[in-house]
Amino acid sequence: MSNGIDPMDTRQVAVGAGGGTDSDMAAQGGSFAGMTVLSRVSGLARDWVLAHVVGASEAADTFILAFRVPNFFRRLFAEASFALAFVPILTEYREKGSQAGARAFVSAVAGDLGVVLIGVSVAGALGASLLAAVFMPGFIDDPEQFALATDLTRIMFPYLGLISFTAFAGAILNSANRFAVPAFTPVLLNVSLIVAALWAAGAGSDVVGAARALAWGVLAGGVAQLLFHGLPVARVGLLVAPVPNWRHEGVGKVFRLLLPAVFAGSAYQVNALVGTVLTSFLEQGSAAWLYYADRLWEVPIGVVAVALGTVLLPNLSRLHQQGERAKYNATLDWGMRTGLLLGIPAAVALWMLAYPLMATIFLHGQMQPRDAEMAAAALRAFALGLVPLVLVKIAVPGYFSREDATTPLKFAVASVAVNVAASLGTFWWLGHIGLALATSLAAVVNAGLLVGTLIAGGHYRPGRPLARVIATSLMATAAMAAALWFLVPHDAHWTTAEGWSRAGHLALVIIAGLAVYSALVLAAGIRPKDLRHRA
Repeated sequence: MSNGIDPMDTRQVAVGAGGGTDSDMAAQGGSFAGMTVLSRVSGLARDWVLAHVVGASEAADTFILAFRVPNFFRRLFAEASFALAFVPILTEYREKGSQAGARAFVSAVAGDLGVVLIGVSVAGALGASLLAAVFMPGFIDDPEQFALATDLTRIMFPYLGLISFTAFAGAILNSANRFAVPAFTPVLLNVSLIVAALWAAGAGSDVVGAARALAWGVLAGGVAQLLFHGLPVARVGLLVAPVPNWRHEGVGKVFRLLLPAVFAGSAYQVNALVGTVLTSFLEQGSAAWLYYADRLWEVPIGVVAVALGTVLLPNLSRLHQQGERAKYNATLDWGMRTGLLLGIPAAVALWMLAYPLMATIFLHGQMQPRDAEMAAAALRAFALGLVPLVLVKIAVPGYFSREDATTPLKFAVASVAVNVAASLGTFWWLGHIGLALATSLAAVVNAGLLVGTLIAGGHYRPGRPLARVIATSLMATAAMAAALWFLVPHDAHWTTAEGWSRAGHLALVIIAGLAVYSALVLAAGIRPKDLRHRA
């Protein structure tokens, strides 16, 4: 990093230190994105193992949907929403208060959060059958599958408490501009699941036994993720004993922001719930097809959208507290430019390489060619919503940094309504593809409302560099698409070729496409230094 701070050395940042100084956002984003790439690569390795061990079997569908139960609440409350509500308030304490005040605030939030999470985790484990019925109603008529869904939900639901505290610790680090450790954390869950799957395969378990082993792997991964944050949080001076204090002023502010944040920052997760319920009524394999497609879609979302949104929130919050309106606008514009420059080609590449990616990564073991085809179709539908979702992740911090939770709440409700209507209107005749299309359509609506209102309200004024980036990216992406169309063989090649041959060919195609895009962007005069920004 240009400011001389090692992104992995949390000892170099103390609470209240550097809070008012400029920060190199490109370096911060690069640190987060680098760790996210490692996380996504380990995630693909995990999914490769899962595809080999459980494939698109009935047990795979059951595990995937049961894992979505704690995952739904994790993403709804723990990831986006809690950070959106917590980081601006902690930033306010750091900017206008003292370290002692920040520690008292963190202690109170930790204590109150612990009370809530213990109660929810116990209730969820005891009510696993009810949760299975709500999230997977299509399994009720199959007693054996519903029983498995209930067992897996009961095993994995306590993961919610573990990962919520992990997200709390990550939000503390993010508020101190420490992004690498939280971004690396998912690697531990991926490793735990890989070990569980390999253990099941080595023990000769059938797909049902493997699904149970994976459920215990989720729980072990949650413990590892939480413990991993302990030392970094201590190094920023905020590892404090949790003491419940519902009357603390900061706690009240957090909870007033949290409910709207649940919808505004995580509308996509509400949409995912709709898809989970409807998927349980579709043919066997549908949940697995959507899962494998979603995993590939999540790679650019994590590396681009989540990285930018995570870096933007604490920096925009600080600039708002300091009254730096010009820097605030410039920082938000930097996020838009960077997101579109990376997001547009990623969306087109996902569309064009959908089947090669699926066949190369997942076509082995229990996976069949038709499974790869169905998953690729879902990935193409998801790809349509990639750029809008990037814009959503960038725009939402533009509201919560100003402690405006009401406006994005309204837009989130609108996008959820669009998703529900589109899902119900398409899933009977388009199946799993209709659910993916509905998710993308909801992202389009949410992005349009969020960005449009920021501009109309005078909180964001797009500059000329943004128009230049959009025009350049579209031109370079068109050339990249032409190159990919010429270089990518027919689908039959990806089905019949050996695994190493598929992987080598896909790597060459990706490198060629990246080279074409990068060369044209550079030829248009956009240099890496143009993406650097100090907030």
